[in-house]
Amino acid sequence: MKKSQIVEDKIISAVRTFASSINPSGKVVADMSELIEVTSQLPLSSFDYWERFIRSEFHSAIRGSTPSKWKVWSKPKELVTWIDLISWDGYKREKALRALSGTAPNTFFFSLAVRRLNDWVPQVRRAAREKLPEIANSADPKYVVEALCVTLSNWNSWGRIEEADKEVLLKIICKKEIAESLRSKLVSSASGPMPSLFSQLGRTPILDGRIEKIAKSAIQPSVRAKAYRSLFEGRVVWFEGRKWEWTDIRYCEGRLKPIVGERALEVETPLLDLLELSSEDRSSIVRRVSAEILIRELGNLDSKARALAERFASDNSHSVSERGDFALKKLEEAACADVS
Repeated sequence: MKKSQIVEDKIISAVRTFASSINPSGKVVADMSELIEVTSQLPLSSFDYWERFIRSEFHSAIRGSTPSKWKVWSKPKELVTWIDLISWDGYKREKALRALSGTAPNTFFFSLAVRRLNDWVPQVRRAAREKLPEIANSADPKYVVEALCVTLSNWNSWGRIEEADKEVLLKIICKKEIAESLRSKLVSSASGPMPSLFSQLGRTPILDGRIEKIAKSAIQPSVRAKAYRSLFEGRVVWFEGRKWEWTDIRYCEGRLKPIVGERALEVETPLLDLLELSSEDRSSIVRRVSAEILIRELGNLDSKARALAERFASDNSHSVSERGDFALKKLEEAACADVS
């Protein structure tokens, strides 16, 4: 049996157990323990699929356990549970957001609350906007950080989220404990969408004064490269989304134009020091960024520019050495021009 089928079978079993616990013939208090255990093991990268799968299975389980019409009087008071955040009924989703209290059971269920910021019902999005800070305050910070890492890497594909909704998440990010955990994750994560997370966190001031440490210490080379580029350019740049742009309206031709945001940084480390540090990085991805900046800043550097250019020209990576060769060529041209 395939691993995915085994996981699906576990979810189906957990959903049915949970559904029976809120059935009049079952327990008085809904038992989510099995469902919490199985959703704690689900990969957030496939969140869309698992959300739809659980919604469908829960709907089927509840419909199958509807009490006989002869026992209507025994129907208990309707419970509001975390799983109602993905109900087919928008009224139930809104009610769940406004009624739920206490800590989120795990990252999966906290992510369900976050995703209501992109809900197709405006009233549900408004409820999420109002209640999410409260839900985040009571949740385990580990759950919040894990959910935010995935959300920030994907929210540009959310068609209904508004700027006010993004501001809610950015305020949560700026909380001291959450900010510290996110910075630590940027440095220590060996996989995952950390470069994209770095850019999105740059919208807030939580990285200010710490970007050089990230550039030196982050495990992922792409994160170090982004950090160095931000220091060289004195700004953090992030992808906002895409906007349709007509190229020839007569023939209904156009394209999606990327929208980029940026925020200025105050960089205290001198340019030459940054070049020295980045030129010695163990990854060619970072050294290539360093070589690009050297070419751009040749006119603003002293005699050390040649030493750096020669170092890049002798690099084992072709993408770095060709930039070093180009820098040497430019220096030779400048020297000839001075002589003449």
